[in-house]
Amino acid sequence: MQALPFALSLTFVPISAMAVTYGGVWTVAGAIYGLMLIPIADYFVGLNTASAGTGGGSLFWYRAITWAWVPIQLAIIFSLIVVAGTERLTETELIAAAVSTGLVTGGTGITYAHEMMHQTNRFERALAEILMTSTLYGHFCIEHIAGHHVNVATPKDPATARFEEGFYWFFPRAIFGSLFSAWRIQRLRLQRRGHPAWHISNAFWRYLFAYAIYFGAAYALAGSFGVKLFILQAFVAILLLENINYIEHYGLMRRPLGLGRYEPVQPHHSWNASYRLTNYFLINLQRHADHHLNPMRRFPALRHYDETHAPQLPFGYPAMLLIALVPPLWFRLINPKVLDWHCRFWEQDLACNRVPSPQSHPRSDAPC
Repeated sequence: MQALPFALSLTFVPISAMAVTYGGVWTVAGAIYGLMLIPIADYFVGLNTASAGTGGGSLFWYRAITWAWVPIQLAIIFSLIVVAGTERLTETELIAAAVSTGLVTGGTGITYAHEMMHQTNRFERALAEILMTSTLYGHFCIEHIAGHHVNVATPKDPATARFEEGFYWFFPRAIFGSLFSAWRIQRLRLQRRGHPAWHISNAFWRYLFAYAIYFGAAYALAGSFGVKLFILQAFVAILLLENINYIEHYGLMRRPLGLGRYEPVQPHHSWNASYRLTNYFLINLQRHADHHLNPMRRFPALRHYDETHAPQLPFGYPAMLLIALVPPLWFRLINPKVLDWHCRFWEQDLACNRVPSPQSHPRSDAPC
């Protein structure tokens, strides 16, 4: 029963089914539900600063929620493409439904994949790759673990947004930066084993094979338009993922120690949000400070850090995602919090009237 609230993402399933069955307003219902109704409800439900715990029992049901989503996600994607092949819905309806589908595959699918890719067993890592390749972002499984978690909150990390960097500048930098980073990591791994970059064991071959299967199935079911719908839902999912990356570490930087080294990751290097409802939907992803401190900790055990240890977002992720799409509004809301963070966590080594390097730290030319 304690695990049950974390299955709230299943409420997107009937909405997706209604979209491909009836079309019309149902094709945008998923977007309205995820980006409007849930944030409003989240605000009124309020915070939960206690660990969910497992009741001293097994983690099976928590894990089962993420496992079960894999066939559900594939069914949601390809039911849309099957309907596209029947020409029962208009092109506009199908495009709207693909956008809503991308919000589900990005918001739920990638979040669940993120949980599973952090585990050591091959079964869950394979499920994570299935979910990530279904959004055409398989290399995230490499870069996130061996890149982001190593370089987070440093200029080396393409997924860490710099101070006063708008989302629309961050987005392409994050996409290409994560791809190149994943390729470099994989190439170095193979090199250490004495293999060339194009060796058959390169994980990129698995990703390309999966993409070929998805594209082939989409084309067989609905022709070139089916492929376009598949790409559209993947693009929306990637947009959502990188939007979340943007808000998770915006403006937060680790203290450099010299010789390319940085201080260890601390809770104050991630933005935290402990809104109860969205943490159920996102399986505690918003408790991001503890996740970076303990990357392999299962989601029900992630702890809340208050504002004395980690900066707090004023709203849950869904609301913050929309705000980030309007850079002036984002800067107005978050920049003062970044400067306050800078004064609180850096003042021991940097005076508040000193201007740090724009490549590494936010400026703090205002007094604390």
